[in-house]
This record gives sequence, C-alpha cells and structure tokens, in this order.
Amino acid sequence: MNAGAACRETRVTILVDNEAGAGLEAEHGFSLWIETGGKRILFDTGQGGTLMANARILGIDPAAADHLVLSHGHYDHSGGLVPLLHHGHGFILHCHPGAVNPRYSIRNRIVKSLQMPREAMAGLDRFPQEQLDWVQRPVLLGDTVGLTGPIARETIFEDSGGPFFLDQAGHRPDPVDDDLALWVRTENGLIVCVGCAHAGLINTLHQVRRLNDGMRILAVIGGFHLLNADHRRLEQTVCALDRLAPDHVIPCHCTGEEAVASLRRAFGKRCRPGMAGMICSFDAAGPMNAATC
Repeated sequence: MNAGAACRETRVTILVDNEAGAGLEAEHGFSLWIETGGKRILFDTGQGGTLMANARILGIDPAAADHLVLSHGHYDHSGGLVPLLHHGHGFILHCHPGAVNPRYSIRNRIVKSLQMPREAMAGLDRFPQEQLDWVQRPVLLGDTVGLTGPIARETIFEDSGGPFFLDQAGHRPDPVDDDLALWVRTENGLIVCVGCAHAGLINTLHQVRRLNDGMRILAVIGGFHLLNADHRRLEQTVCALDRLAPDHVIPCHCTGEEAVASLRRAFGKRCRPGMAGMICSFDAAGPMNAATC
C-alpha cells in the first residue's frame, strides 16, 4: 500500500496520559485526538475515567470523530469506549479482532486481567456492524492517513514488553498480535502514533516506512512500552531510533522514566515527553509547534 498524497497540516492533541497539564486529569491510559486531511480521528480512549472530562476542557467532542481507532484491546486503551458509545455512533470503529480476547499479566504469581472491560465489549456487540472494521491488514483512512494492520516482528531485541498471557495459568504467552499503529503522511515526513508499541517501536516504524515508499519519520508519539526493558534492549532501541533520525520524539504513557531519560540524552530538544493537554501542530511551512495546556 502506497499513499502518494501528503497532508499539509496535522494537529495532534493528547487527551489521556499518565501525566497531565494544569487543570486536566491524569490516569494510567492513553488517547489522542488527531485532526488531519479534513478528518477527525480518536486514537485510543484511555481507561474511561478522564477522556470525556479532559476533552471537554480542551474543547473537543470525541463522539464527533469520523474514525475511532483502538491500537489494541488492553483496558487502559479501550475502557473509554463505555462513556463514548453512549454519546453517538457516527464514527467508524477500527480494531483488530484479537482486541476482545481475554488477556492477563502475571507478576509474582499475581494475575491481573488486562482485557477490554466487559461493558466496552457489550457496547461493541450493540455497535452498528456496518461501521465496525476488524483490521487484519493495512488500511487507508484517507489519502494521507492509514493504519499499519498487524505489525511484522523482525528485530531480535524487541518483545511485547511484559509478562503477558492469554490464560490465567500462564501457559499461553500473549504476543499482543492485535497491536497496530496509525501514520500520517506529510510533506516533511511521517507522523507515527502508537498506543503501547507492543510489537516493538522499531518494528512499528519500519512497517510504517514500508507502507510509504521508505519515507522518513518526522515524528513518533505515544507509549513506547519500554518501562520493563533491560539495559540492552533500551540501548538497541535508542540506537535504532537514532538511525531513523526523527525530528520529534514524544514518549508518553508506558514508556518508563529510565527510557524517557535515555531518549532525552540521545535526542536532546528533539525529545519532549508528552502529557494530557499537549497539542502538537505540524504544517508544511516549518517544524512542529508544541503547546501544553
């Protein structure tokens, strides 16, 4: 899949994140509001506790989205479906079929459910099926924006980022195969939005470039899920990202303090940690403008 057009203006607002700007609420979760090419896209929904309140303060109506994308089915990205589905069904909802699977983390023999909340799954059952896109391959949402579909796992140093399983006994590892990312093609390069990058940040960026004739990465924003990464993985990720030479690196949510510190050392002013309320504007005339509410 190759998109020939390029968007001249894109605006990305962080609605939900572990950190928040003044007057906004933080939670362990992630959500972006993306305006590009005349389209409004809600990318992930957080746990559901802060999405609508933060959006209201920022002057955004998530229910007015043209597209709603779930990067994967974990509760901290899909829980916001519950209040959102009560507000309208005008959007097309995109997610991988595996997003509704039961899944768990197991640490020190403690089992925690990570799956999409039951109320959200019930909402999907009631959602108009003609507006539900089960993503199993790359998808274009417009001339200049698309979804990766399932991401090829190619690097030898990246993994799903945690002790994830498809069963409570811990016999079936969960590779988080439903993980996907969103890209926007601009005249200055590709803007890549990731939820948790469970497929691996570098794997994700390589797939996005393959889908866009090898175009350079302008910016990457989202959760990089490096909070459990050992020193070797962290070092290899930073080196590989440096070779891709993005102009803007905006780590959020599950990236982890040590990883953020490493990214800031490597990228300097090009790395700016995200938070709810941050607005990133990209246009053809110049570099990104970022403001924090």
